[in-house]
Amino acid sequence: MDGTGTQQIAESIPSANAPSEAPQPDFLNRDLSWLEFNRRVLHEALDDRTPLLERLRFLGIFTSNLDEFFMKRVGGLKRQVVAGVVSRSAEALVPSQALATIRQAVIPMLERQAQCYTDVLRPALAANGVHLLDWEQLTDAERDEANLYFRANVFPILTPLAVDPGIPFPFMSNLSTSLGVVLHHPDRHENLFARVKVPEVLPKWVQLGATGSKPFRFVSLLEMIRHNLDDLFPDLAVVDVMPFRVTRNADIERDEEDAEDLLELMEEELRQRRFAKVVRLEYGPNTNTWMLDFLMRELKLTAEDVYQLPAELDYDDLRPVSDLNLPALRYEPWTPVPPPALADEDADIFNVIRHGDVLFHLPYESFTASVQRFIETAAADPKVLAIKMTLYRTGDASPFIPTLIRAAEARKQVVCLVELKARFDEERNILLANALEKAGVHVVYGIVGLKAHAKACLVVRQDTDGIRSYAHIGTGNYNASTARLYTDLGLLTCDPQLTTDVVELFHYLTGRSLKRDYRKLLVAPVNMQSRFLEMIEREIAHKEAGRSAHIVGKMNALEERKVCQALYRASQAGVSIDLIVRGFCTLRPGVPGLSENIRVISIIGRFLEHSRIFYFRNGATNAEDGDFYIGSGDWMYRNLLARVEATAPLEQPKIKQRVWEILQVLLNDHRQAWDMKSDGSYVQRTPADPKEPGCQQFFMSQARLRSLVAQGDQ
Repeated sequence: MDGTGTQQIAESIPSANAPSEAPQPDFLNRDLSWLEFNRRVLHEALDDRTPLLERLRFLGIFTSNLDEFFMKRVGGLKRQVVAGVVSRSAEALVPSQALATIRQAVIPMLERQAQCYTDVLRPALAANGVHLLDWEQLTDAERDEANLYFRANVFPILTPLAVDPGIPFPFMSNLSTSLGVVLHHPDRHENLFARVKVPEVLPKWVQLGATGSKPFRFVSLLEMIRHNLDDLFPDLAVVDVMPFRVTRNADIERDEEDAEDLLELMEEELRQRRFAKVVRLEYGPNTNTWMLDFLMRELKLTAEDVYQLPAELDYDDLRPVSDLNLPALRYEPWTPVPPPALADEDADIFNVIRHGDVLFHLPYESFTASVQRFIETAAADPKVLAIKMTLYRTGDASPFIPTLIRAAEARKQVVCLVELKARFDEERNILLANALEKAGVHVVYGIVGLKAHAKACLVVRQDTDGIRSYAHIGTGNYNASTARLYTDLGLLTCDPQLTTDVVELFHYLTGRSLKRDYRKLLVAPVNMQSRFLEMIEREIAHKEAGRSAHIVGKMNALEERKVCQALYRASQAGVSIDLIVRGFCTLRPGVPGLSENIRVISIIGRFLEHSRIFYFRNGATNAEDGDFYIGSGDWMYRNLLARVEATAPLEQPKIKQRVWEILQVLLNDHRQAWDMKSDGSYVQRTPADPKEPGCQQFFMSQARLRSLVAQGDQ
């Protein structure tokens, strides 16, 4: 496939931040900028350079991202409309205007997503032996097989719910997919409504024939149920069928100040969220207008809340297909390698750290061989006296929970801060907290009014020359699964000033310490914003004095106003500023007289760019001698002022050199990088050589080379 059609599909998606004749404000709308980010995610599915099954996966990622956006951002805007909020934001949109503009931006993206799936990916998959079939495309034998599967596996689980004067409208859970059915009684012809929920416990696409057999032939569970509805409603006439999906608000108000028990508060919030207001209804093609009106009336929705999807309702359901073991249609397999300093599995990790800080780059280097090894070794080491750790998102079957329990059972002092307010992970974290408490771990639930988002672990050990503290400070969660999918940096150190700061950070988290004068650590909301502002102003002073000045920031999102305004001042003073912002960015780059010295790029690829790196030249003659920081927080209001975050300096020359190289590779990428324009739109770079690898492929190759060199040195 030559890709021309795909490129036309990509270019025809209008920008969420469309150019305007009116004077532009200094800042972009956050929500529209986020939609621009998700448009770049969708482009990975449209781009024929992406392997075929990965393109299918990106359709699902786009859908999942949009689901969360509607739950959090659209849900919040709708609450503002109900509350009568009319004050304009700095981006000149009141909540009702923002909702209308969001809808205008989303609909074309949904159309392009469906066009890509229907016109490009399904035919291409079929050409490669992967068939996503409609019921009419099945052979007679395959229909028989599908019907047998339905009777054995699906029929017993289904619960058809009819609505009549004696049966109320059924509750519909968040993000659940259903079949709406119009029924007629044999003696009456008025429309009756029934709902059949598609079971969440079964795969949404079912492979027909022997498992693993080629060609792969799939039929959707939705189609299977649709064509067996007569078994669910015997003696009733099935007049029409319409698939639909509901999204509920996840932006629930909470009053932590008056809460006596944060655990009980979060459990109550989960209950409230389950029954929260529906903010979106998605429905399939061939609309039954009576049924749509009925659903809108029962769910209390307006026409602005409903979206007709031309093809699939939930592309994330296609995961069983995108997971097929077909290497030719997938990204090159990647197995993280041990960091060179930790290549010797038998070496004492604490001795390694005493000889110098260890920096590792995930997922190119192994989470298991670095973070997990550090904590598991500490739990088993009889010389370790205490382990303190923050847990924000740990994932299912976290290796750290049994490790911390074993440490507590071994009479070590074990403290774990479990952030109950980690959005969409609350239920899992409540269960983890209960398990840890039962095992004797000291569990802390965070600070009232603040989420604890810092990624830090402290180990206190009785070394031969006295008690010494060791610490891990990172940019990513203690999550073994996402550590294979997200790019993050981590630091293992026993620097006494830095580890003392980490000790006092945990005192702040557990004992509500009011300490503000950390030695090296930047801690939000205590000193992080002020220190970053000071460093930006310092670059301005260096530039004005004729010394070298340069700022580089890599983060997930950028919108904190004071930081943005300081960056504008630095640009106006002539400071060169490079920003690598994966997601939304409300700062406008390249505006004459405001930000002409600011460049913003976004990197999108197989790995989610999650690391946060901050660089300030600080007048250094050699760029690598500048100041480097890594940490857990973006330059966002919530990270700097409404969360507990930790950012640490990198001070050893070899580590600074390596991080400078990482930044240069990212800034000079021409395969995965997008340049942001001052109107908020993005243009993807084009490599001179079509075969030029992207930055993530380069880092994989570099990690292999480092690993081979380390093995040769042993």
